[in-house]
Amino acid sequence: MDMETVKARGLVLLGCGKMGSAMLEGWLKQGLPASNVWVIDPRPSDWLMATGVQINQPLPDSPAIVLIAVKPQMMAEALPTLQGMGNGPTLFLSVAAGTTISHYEQVLGAETPIVRAMPNTPAAIGRGITAITGNAQATEEHLALAEALLSAVGQVVRLEGEHQMDAVTAVSGSGPAYVFHLIETLAAAGEAEGLPPALALQLAKATVGGAGALAEASPETPAQLRINVTSPAGTTAAALAVLMDEEAGFPPLLKKAVKAAADRGRELGK
Repeated sequence: MDMETVKARGLVLLGCGKMGSAMLEGWLKQGLPASNVWVIDPRPSDWLMATGVQINQPLPDSPAIVLIAVKPQMMAEALPTLQGMGNGPTLFLSVAAGTTISHYEQVLGAETPIVRAMPNTPAAIGRGITAITGNAQATEEHLALAEALLSAVGQVVRLEGEHQMDAVTAVSGSGPAYVFHLIETLAAAGEAEGLPPALALQLAKATVGGAGALAEASPETPAQLRINVTSPAGTTAAALAVLMDEEAGFPPLLKKAVKAAADRGRELGK
């Protein structure tokens, strides 16, 4: 099954908020015909209305793919409407946080091919990273198709299994929020040292964005990049003495933060 199959048999989007829209925009740019896309969404955006896709219309019997992108609280209502497509040739691809593969199997049927994915919000600008894992019915072809679709919004990695999903959620799924908070607090610290707010924010945004891009583009490790910036007994070293403190710095703080997110993911998945 490949993109040609998707074009032939159609694609259904259950929910089309920010994440669904980012993906759909990528696929339409790649040449997926709007007429072969069906979207079920109670509050379609103006952007969606203008794309030419079929909105809240009767669905095809066995589309190639159903992408589940609804908020968790809407899942209970929305998912059972697609029961008729379960246990068949339709691949269900979920980007909904927290809903487990076993839940989909209970509602749709155990013979349903299911791939669960965890994307993140930089997908909105094509800079996301998405982790995927499939159930026993999901073949290599299914995973390859999920990978092809999700690569429209960034990088894709495969997991050993669903047991890794809570950790991925805690690192890359929730992770953008940690970085946004770093930008906020770095700007506030600049203000405290006497910079005007707008300038402090511009410096913080560009520094975090630029450093992230450099870390991705450079063959050197983040540790080596850090060392490259740090002159002995200089200004960077003074700051890092605080940030790298083993009692109160980034190492224990981020470990605690990521563990809290992963623990919460496990609770929500029960």
